[in-house]
Amino acid sequence: MPLDEYRQANLENWNDRAGIHAESRMYDLAGYVANPGRLSATVEFDRSKLGDVRGKSLLHLQCHIGTDTISWSRLGASVTGVDFSDKAISIARKLGIDTDASARFEVAELYETPKVISEQFDVVYTGVGALCWLPDIAEWANVVSRMLKPGGTFYVRDFHPMLLAMDTDRNDDQLVVTYPYSGEQAFRFDSATTYTDGPALKHRISYEWNHGIADTVTSLLDNGLQIVALSEYPFAASQIMNCMVKQADEQWHLPQGDSLMPLMFSIKATKPA
Repeated sequence: MPLDEYRQANLENWNDRAGIHAESRMYDLAGYVANPGRLSATVEFDRSKLGDVRGKSLLHLQCHIGTDTISWSRLGASVTGVDFSDKAISIARKLGIDTDASARFEVAELYETPKVISEQFDVVYTGVGALCWLPDIAEWANVVSRMLKPGGTFYVRDFHPMLLAMDTDRNDDQLVVTYPYSGEQAFRFDSATTYTDGPALKHRISYEWNHGIADTVTSLLDNGLQIVALSEYPFAASQIMNCMVKQADEQWHLPQGDSLMPLMFSIKATKPA
């Protein structure tokens, strides 16, 4: 399926990011090669929520350059990572070889995943910062359900749509809603940099969509999944807003306190046997 102008721009943007991220101090790919026990911070947090993955097949949607995917492999899963960026998948494949991981990586646009991968998995996983790049949350949930075995488990943790509705570029501590909480509108961003250290992007333009909690949950329910846990968190995995402060838990919090609004959420669901 040809990409529309929005996702084509995102593909060019993420191909740029993949190369920058692979060389960045933040991702530190050499550290995964040097330390066979190293896990990404994302998986270190999610492992207790998702549960034991030893001996299970795991599909990681929107896997980027593979650090989270490799981390699940190190916890005993047989992993498959999928991403629409061919450059990201090339980097992930090399990381898998260099770390001797039980992992494979495939290039596929999210909605085309069932056409590229025919089997179903014990676990389908989506990591942090993924859903905002998808225009159709209902079709995303359809892909999740199609890729999940009966009796399997799905887990996602991501930035809360309330956070993504805020003006994140302010240089004060005012919380101002700028974008819709949910909807089908694509929002255009022009940024010279990515979220890691490294050089400027050649392809600066990207597009994002915001999906409300109700839309996300309803889409999973409509596609036959059963929600077993829905959590909201008063912190974020990265500094989305300039006013955020990193605390002792290594998470980013609002300076106004943790009771003001949720910054992340997670959903755990199962597919009936």
